[in-house]
Amino acid sequence: MTVGSQVKGCYASMKSVEASLALLANKAQHQESQLAFQEAKQLVSEIKDDLQKHLIHLTREEPQYE
Repeated sequence: MTVGSQVKGCYASMKSVEASLALLANKAQHQESQLAFQEAKQLVSEIKDDLQKHLIHLTREEPQYE
């Protein structure tokens, strides 16, 4: 498995986690729980965005990792 495919897999997983946290935030009945899920979603979103940038760099600059 190449580095590129590992990063792609991790990116896909982070997208899934982000969506799950958004659903949990919407379904949570207590405001504290909603805020906790929203904060976690925000952190995951930032990590996902960083992974996407890294993936773009790998694809452009290091095609052997595609």
